[in-house]
Amino acid sequence: QGIKDLFASKGEEIVNLNLKALNIVRSQELKRNTKTQNNMLEKILAISGKPGLFKLISGSKRMVVVESLLDGKRIPAYTTDRVISLSDIAMYTEETEVPLNEVFMNIQKIYGENPIEVDYKKASEAELHDFMAKALPEYDRERVHNSDIKKLIQWYNLLLKNGLTDFSLESEEKSEENA
Repeated sequence: QGIKDLFASKGEEIVNLNLKALNIVRSQELKRNTKTQNNMLEKILAISGKPGLFKLISGSKRMVVVESLLDGKRIPAYTTDRVISLSDIAMYTEETEVPLNEVFMNIQKIYGENPIEVDYKKASEAELHDFMAKALPEYDRERVHNSDIKKLIQWYNLLLKNGLTDFSLESEEKSEENA
């Protein structure tokens, strides 16, 4: 009986230590999520095989509910769908990769609150590359394809149409300083 009690108490200590460790990890995740929740691009998603962009509404273990920025319809996106946040996308340059928010900010400096005039559906290869040279002069002309530039134009205009124009990460940096 003494040995069973010893193992039982040791087991309880291990469980308590594991719970404490889990709570520490959860609190760190919560802090991280709080720091980055101000970044608008983290909540905007691209889903492979579906047109346009989607706004994250809610999520669970196996799916997220998203709202289309094209028509406002809400649909589920499952773990089998290829979903990526715009904050995780970058454009290739000759030297490195530039986060999409920086590319959007460059475009915003050029066009202000106006949509991009280039018709991504009808634009020639030369028009697409001329636009890209203005938006990101050092882009890698071999690794950035026409389809990437078309998506960039479509996404920027769609975000602008939906009033999602704060591409800066300043609010994220400020919350990191306050933590």
